[in-house]
Amino acid sequence: MSNTVDRTARMTNKPSRMSALWRKLKSPVATPLRLVLFLIYGIPLLWIVLTSLKSPRDVISSQSSFVFAPTLEAYSEALGNSGLYTALQQSLVIATGTVIFTLLLAVPAGYGLARVNSRITTVGLGMLIVLQMLPQTSNVIPLYQIFGQWNLLNTNAGVIIADTAMLVPFGVLLMRPFFRAVPVALEEAANLDGAGTFRTFFSVMMPIARNGIATTGTLIFLLAWGEFLYAVNFFLTPNNYPLSALLAQQVSAFGIDWPGLMALAVITSLPIMVLFAFTYRLLREGLTLGAVK
Repeated sequence: MSNTVDRTARMTNKPSRMSALWRKLKSPVATPLRLVLFLIYGIPLLWIVLTSLKSPRDVISSQSSFVFAPTLEAYSEALGNSGLYTALQQSLVIATGTVIFTLLLAVPAGYGLARVNSRITTVGLGMLIVLQMLPQTSNVIPLYQIFGQWNLLNTNAGVIIADTAMLVPFGVLLMRPFFRAVPVALEEAANLDGAGTFRTFFSVMMPIARNGIATTGTLIFLLAWGEFLYAVNFFLTPNNYPLSALLAQQVSAFGIDWPGLMALAVITSLPIMVLFAFTYRLLREGLTLGAVK
């Protein structure tokens, strides 16, 4: 009897020892990996900021890579451009509208795919993955013809519909793991209390999956904020361009205004950095839950 107890105790302690050993092995690898990732993503950002503080002459000079006289001329010109504020407003309207309509479709669709186990679910998930693989350029001409017939060209509604159609599969695939993580017993308890399907969905499922909804909405906002191809094709006048298309206007046949381009890139990134700073903890918890479950 004592031998059995000893063997059981050794087997119980074995996973904890293995996990402790794994943590010891992982810590020397994690720090260099974080450093490499920081350099990969940090150096381009640093270069963008440095270039935005240079004069056009310093940009093309090989001796002014890091040692130069900083100037805010590019920022003053960018902030003095009235088109910047119009583009900022356009980006906010398009990104917010895309988030609203995408969540209205992706949340119930993700819930349905999480609760229905059949071949239809498998086929639906496969179609969503295939739709994610289609290149965005393949949809521009058909959507242009459709929006022309519906008088949606050169309107925010047309770009929002196009962005929503592009991001709904992504949103559904993100929302499904969050709903699968919710125990079915909670729905059964709500049904026993007399709640119907819609009451259970809105009163039980959505509050529990609010982290997943917020995570999906944040990611969709980030993608819609930087979307360029639909905006530059479906807006017929440059006055309606969002920030992503305004950045492209810095590249012309006469050359590239590198300080102006980088200054606009920094200004465009500021709202995203603020959003990320406020939602970082939520994104971390939400993505971890979706990955684990």
